Amino acid sequence: MTTKSAVAAARATVYGYPRQGRNRELKKAIEGYWKGRVTAEALRATAAELRSAHWRQLAGAGIHEVPTGDFSFYDHVLDTTVMVGAVPARHREAVHADALAGYFAMARGTQDVAPLEMTKWFDTNYHYLVPELGPDTVFAADSSQQVAELKEALALGLTARPVLVGPVTYLLLAKPAPGVAADFEPLTLLDRLLPVYAEVLADLRAAGAEWVQLDEPALVQDRTPADLNAAARAYRDLGTLTDRPQLLVASYFDRLGDALPVLAKAPVDGLALDFTGPAAANLDALAAAGGLPGKRLVAGVVDGRNIWINDLHRSLTTLGTLLGLAGRVDVAASCSLLHVPLDAAAEKDVDPQIRRWLAFAKQKTCEITTLATGLARGTDAITGELAANRAALASRANSPLTRDPVVRARAEAVTDADARRPQPYAERTAAQRAHLDLPLLPTTTIGSFPQTADLRAARADLRAGRIDTAGYEERIRAEIREVISFQEKTGLDVLVHGEPERNDMVQYFAERLDGYLATQHGWVQSYGTRYVRPPILAGDVSRPAPMTVRWTTYAQSLTGRPVKGMLTGPVTMLAWSFVRDDQPLADTARQVALALRDEVHDLEAAGTSVVQVDEPALRETLPLRRADHPDYLAWATGAFRLSTGGVRPDTQIHTHMCYAEFGDIVQAIDDLDADVISLEAARSHMRVAHELAAHGYPREAGPGVWDIHSPRVPSAEEATALLQEGLGAIPAERLWVNPDCGLKTRGWAETRASLEHLVAAARTVRDRLSPS
Repeated sequence: MTTKSAVAAARATVYGYPRQGRNRELKKAIEGYWKGRVTAEALRATAAELRSAHWRQLAGAGIHEVPTGDFSFYDHVLDTTVMVGAVPARHREAVHADALAGYFAMARGTQDVAPLEMTKWFDTNYHYLVPELGPDTVFAADSSQQVAELKEALALGLTARPVLVGPVTYLLLAKPAPGVAADFEPLTLLDRLLPVYAEVLADLRAAGAEWVQLDEPALVQDRTPADLNAAARAYRDLGTLTDRPQLLVASYFDRLGDALPVLAKAPVDGLALDFTGPAAANLDALAAAGGLPGKRLVAGVVDGRNIWINDLHRSLTTLGTLLGLAGRVDVAASCSLLHVPLDAAAEKDVDPQIRRWLAFAKQKTCEITTLATGLARGTDAITGELAANRAALASRANSPLTRDPVVRARAEAVTDADARRPQPYAERTAAQRAHLDLPLLPTTTIGSFPQTADLRAARADLRAGRIDTAGYEERIRAEIREVISFQEKTGLDVLVHGEPERNDMVQYFAERLDGYLATQHGWVQSYGTRYVRPPILAGDVSRPAPMTVRWTTYAQSLTGRPVKGMLTGPVTMLAWSFVRDDQPLADTARQVALALRDEVHDLEAAGTSVVQVDEPALRETLPLRRADHPDYLAWATGAFRLSTGGVRPDTQIHTHMCYAEFGDIVQAIDDLDADVISLEAARSHMRVAHELAAHGYPREAGPGVWDIHSPRVPSAEEATALLQEGLGAIPAERLWVNPDCGLKTRGWAETRASLEHLVAAARTVRDRLSPS
């Protein structure tokens, strides 16, 4: 039974929706614009069509209040930088001359101007552009994009709520601008920023906004008293404005902790809270804070980050409890649906039994509206939906597809000794140097080479039956021959086969491991126009056959220089997949690690002397609360060591990480016990090299000297300067020279030039260190 007020109040909403379109129309239009094939006007028209389609789709599913401002050409944090006028000085001329071209210059850089730094959005695989601020930053409101999108939605007859990155989170995500003291705190600019937000809020109210959502996910992290005081001051000032819409402050991804009573007491009109996973603790915390009497609560009870169907009965129980804690309770996903694919119904190749367990963005909107109906009208109104949901949940829980007794027995038999290299590093490095005979400052790449149109066409031809397997494999061999030949001619020391056979660094392995499920249309935005299809961990994981040995061995047969075996590590295999929610992550990681361990040993047996096990997601998967770090890091580093343990001392184990904040996991990097680590460093100007040095990191490292997420080609002099900076932290005998990340997204022309410059820089510095 529900109350009359619940009937009146319960509504369905979301915080954001996938941007790309059913067939990734946005990606194609933006990349066409970059190449000069699509005009700015045509790009904007495509974006408007996609926004309209998304809003109509949401409204058609029963969403009562659609979001605006969540759509972006590249990144919503970059959009906020434009909105508050914090464009870096080096980009102002370009933005003034052509706003759209200047916007993309901030995101990608140009040949002459570096882009903004890019890093992970909290513990997701989405990347944002880091604001650059300093004591001289002058903010100025530009609400044109936010107002225009609101008016578009209102013109369709929809109830719309603009969604903005909140001022506190914006400043906490920012970093000191180049040339500004490293200890500068952007949060000190809050009093300067709040009047700009006040102006934007007034503009949105004038345009017809009844509510505006201000996202403050940074408040779910451990925050200092000064941070919490800043949040209290921000929402005191914004809440007491007279010319504003009603304010909804949102948080997600974890529990709010000490920040929850701060927001609950603020003079705002409502809160939007996550009640899934660890954020379920928000329920008791909200009750302890006295609830939100007379205010709106948007309850995120549908997991916005994973793809499993919701337990409707459990969510209704949570919602029923919340009814007594707020003046009005609405239903939503836990966060923006940006982090899940669009439509599970499009996955026609997925076993129908498994497909009924899945909920992508479209299905989640239906779950949200079903819950809102049940909350407002009672469970009798959704009897059929509840019965179907119970049956689907039972089907998954009891399916033999999810459990393999052999895999479970092997995982349970793992010992501590299995997760250790038997020889100490000093002994291993001596054996490796004797075996590999590499020069000072050895050069290498991270793994992938450009995925050309010809390679993508070859895969499409194979799927369509236009070529047979033999024809496809000959194309792959030809590409490997070209990549090996180029690397030899350029002068690289440790080579890679280029990964032409791989569609994605996680999906490739998922398609070859039992327990994983690959999708055909499950695209999710990683950054800009980079979309990935995260596979789904549906059951226990094992490796039925070698996955990489054949192509690595073929590449090695073409050269006398060492060729790295390239694998994706267990934590990244989890982080860039949709994981099981029916067992601890540590258990799944152990299963994946054992499968990779088999591959490492097969590569070694086939003559591969260097094996790279990439873990770019080690940092991004770090829990947002420090209290949860030790347990996570213990099983995460243990899974890596399990995958690489037991190899000979002269087999060199590499790992790679990129585009994250590494300073607070240096000990974990050390605990991996890899012989060599390569890390992103170009955009952050070698900061990670100094963090490793401050820790006393004892092994070899390759901080990147080429930012591969920008189309610009660094000069040899620029690479030399970065390398010299790296030498200021890491001794030459332990320093490698490499790009920031794999080259899959780059073109061959820029790849050739950049790698030639990289090798030239290494030779220049070698000569300085060892003059003839």
